[in-house]
Amino acid sequence: MINTWTKRSAAALLMATALTAPALAAEKITAVVIDGYPAKALWVKEFSGFFIPEVDKRLAATGNYEMDWQESYGGSIVKPKGVLEGVKLGLGDIGIVTTIFHNSKLPSQAISAVTPFVASDARAVAKAVDEIAKEFPTMQKEFEAQNQVYLATGVVLDTYQLFSSKEIGSIKDIEGTKVAGAGMNLRYLEGIEGAAGVRGGLTDFYNMVQTGLTDSAMLWPEAAKTFKMAEVAPYMLETNFGAVNTKTVTVNKDYWDKLPDEVKGVLQDVAVLYRDHVAGIAMDRAGESREAYVTGGGTIVEMSAEDRKAWADAMPNIAAEWAKGIDEAGEPGTAMLEAYIGKLKDAGFEPVRDWAAEASMN
Repeated sequence: MINTWTKRSAAALLMATALTAPALAAEKITAVVIDGYPAKALWVKEFSGFFIPEVDKRLAATGNYEMDWQESYGGSIVKPKGVLEGVKLGLGDIGIVTTIFHNSKLPSQAISAVTPFVASDARAVAKAVDEIAKEFPTMQKEFEAQNQVYLATGVVLDTYQLFSSKEIGSIKDIEGTKVAGAGMNLRYLEGIEGAAGVRGGLTDFYNMVQTGLTDSAMLWPEAAKTFKMAEVAPYMLETNFGAVNTKTVTVNKDYWDKLPDEVKGVLQDVAVLYRDHVAGIAMDRAGESREAYVTGGGTIVEMSAEDRKAWADAMPNIAAEWAKGIDEAGEPGTAMLEAYIGKLKDAGFEPVRDWAAEASMN
């Protein structure tokens, strides 16, 4: 009798202890996130407001791990051009790299920039580029050489357009003029007689057009709204050059190797959701920005299909040149180009000029 009572009491005591004892605490993992752009930038704002909460929610479902996020934006650790180097050196564990600053180190990231006149949809281009990065090892190798692990690409603009001080309706109107651009898109001017590209940045374009340094500038509607381009460039030629990937979320390789598999999986999954989330916002803002440009005094001039084709045909095949350069470096550039264009065709986009078909014939 006493023995039975003792056993029951012991069991009751163990149960009570189990119910009242605190659960095992989740392992806390520090993550320093960096970007040189300010917190108000679309992709940074959504990293804070979407990516981080989504990771936290998924990890909380199991309770094994908890992230201690330390966000540093706006130049507090690195400038915009310094994110790649900052993540490489471990100044940040996770970074949003603006890839257009690093064409020599990340050449394969230019795949959408060298294929204009194909798709003006940020969601489709982001998905296609990201799939290429995961189906071909080239992009990931480039980041590995920078001591980083590729998570997902980002497209934050719907399409480049041409904003001008005087009305432009055709290629003839561009001949002999000066056009401001950010880099690779300056090559879009090659083939137009007398047209000259002038390198600049978003913060420069307003003054470049206002002072007459250039007659027009290539940027996207949201940027035109932000920088009040309608005041100095009241005409937008709707060229629809296309969406371009410019951001990639990466993780320091040394940091990544120490992460638990569960955390790695969550970061990878949420990076894809973030990719589509940001691209969707970019498309929503594009329509609003066009309306704001018109409200601000701007006029939108639609470029004819014939002129778009004439412009595309006048350009050198910069996509084939890009693919050849990747091929010569020992990577499958031509195959990547064919696959990329193929994905966009499958998504319902018909290239004005089939860059891949021409490249495969060379």
